[in-house]
Amino acid sequence: MKTLVIFAISIVMLSGQAIAQQITVRDSVIEKAVLQISASNIKTTVNELVALHTRHNLSTKNDPARGIGAAAQYLSNKLNGYIKNSAGRAIVEKVEYRAGGKDTRLSREITLTNVVATFKGSNKDDNRIIVLLAHYDSRADNNSDSTAFAPGANDNGSGVAALLEIARILSGMDIPVTIKLMFLSGEEHGLLGAAYMASVAKKENWNIIGVLNNDMIGNSRTSSTDVSNNTKVRVFSENIPYVESDEMKKSRVFNSSENDSKSRQLARYIKETGERYIDNMEVKLVYRNDRFGRGGDHTPFCKEGFTAVRICEYHENYDRTHQPVTVKNGIELGDMPNGVDFEYVRKNCGVNLSSLLNLSFAPSLPQNVKIDISDLSNNTKISWESPKEGKKPSAYYILIRETDKSNWERKVRINGNNIELHLSKDNYLFAVQSVDNEGHESLAVFATGGSSK
Repeated sequence: MKTLVIFAISIVMLSGQAIAQQITVRDSVIEKAVLQISASNIKTTVNELVALHTRHNLSTKNDPARGIGAAAQYLSNKLNGYIKNSAGRAIVEKVEYRAGGKDTRLSREITLTNVVATFKGSNKDDNRIIVLLAHYDSRADNNSDSTAFAPGANDNGSGVAALLEIARILSGMDIPVTIKLMFLSGEEHGLLGAAYMASVAKKENWNIIGVLNNDMIGNSRTSSTDVSNNTKVRVFSENIPYVESDEMKKSRVFNSSENDSKSRQLARYIKETGERYIDNMEVKLVYRNDRFGRGGDHTPFCKEGFTAVRICEYHENYDRTHQPVTVKNGIELGDMPNGVDFEYVRKNCGVNLSSLLNLSFAPSLPQNVKIDISDLSNNTKISWESPKEGKKPSAYYILIRETDKSNWERKVRINGNNIELHLSKDNYLFAVQSVDNEGHESLAVFATGGSSK
C-alpha cells in the first residue's frame, strides 16, 4: 500500500512580508524509486559510452568495440539485462530506418538504429503512453568526420545514462500506463531518429500524453563566465503549437492562451513535481521551444502534434560541446567525463522519474473544461466532464493564476464537475486537473470560454 510523507515548511519572511506555509506531499513509492537513482551507475555508463571512441552516425557498424553500431548493441545489451526483472512487462526493440544521401547532412544513405524499451502498462483499460528521449550519437567539431574521437560524455551520454537508470528502476515496478524509453540516433545530423519515431507514433495513433527529451543534462559549469551551479535545470516548451490550425488560432486569441499550450502545461507539471521530490533543485521554465535558434529531438514530436518538452542543463560549456579533445591556452577542450557533474545528472534523472511516475499514477485529463460566458459577472463559473479513459478521479483541482504570472499560483480541491469562484475571469486564468485519493495529478487542462453543451 502506498503511504504519503508530508513535509511542512514554516512561514518565513521575505522583503518584510510573510509567506504562507507550504506543504509538500510525497508519495512513498515515487520517493523510494527516486532514491534508487545511482550517480555511480550514471558515471559508469558515461565512461563506457566514451570508451566507444565515437558514436558518429557515419561511423562503423561492424566493430564491436567502437562506433555507432557498437553503441546500439551496448544499449540493447544493458536494457535486456535490466528487463529480466520485469516479469515480461518490458521489451527492447531495435528500430531501423533509412537516412542520409543527397541534399542531407549525411554524405551517403545509410541505415540507422533507434533502441526502444517499452514498459507495458498494467491497466488494460488505459492506453496512455509517456515517452522519454535521449540521443546516443555524437560528433566532433567537423560534422562529417566519422573517425575522430567524439566522446560525447555530456552530449548526450548524460541523457542516455539517465534513461538507462530509469529503465533499471522501472524494471522492478508495476506501472499502470505504458512508458517508452527511446535511445535515438541521427540527432547530430538533423533529428533523424526522432523524426522517424514521431512519424511512427502519428501513423499508429499512439495516445502519447507527454514527451520528455533529455539532451545535455550533466554540465554545471559555464565556459568563459565560469559560473558553477548544479541546482537549476531548464525545461523548454513551445508556446504556439507547430500544428496550430485556424480554429486553434481563433481559440487562442479569444482566450488569451498564448502562454498555455499543452507543452507548457507539461513543463509546469515537471517543475511542480520535480521540485516536490528532488531537494536542492529548481526547475526553470524557459518559454521557447529550445535554445535560441537551435533544436532538439522533442521538436519532431511537436511537429506531429504531440505534447513535448526538452530538459536541459541550465549552463552550457562551449569549450566542451563538439570540441576536439585537447588543451588550448590552458583550457581543457572536449566533451570528456571530467566535465560531467554526476550528482547533477542524478538529480535531473530524478526530475524525470518523479514526473513520469506521478503522471502515470494519475487519472486521465478532465474533458471539455469551459468558462461560462453567457452573462457578465465578477464571478467565474467553470464546468468540465470526467475523463473518458483510465481510472476515475476522486476529485479535481482548480488552478488559478493572475494573467501576468507564468506559473499557477493557487489550487482549490473540489468534488463534482463545476464550481463558481468569486474571482473575475477578466483578471485570472484557470485550469482543471484530475486528482486521485493519493494526490497524483493529471496535466492541467486550460479553461476556455464557451458553452459546456
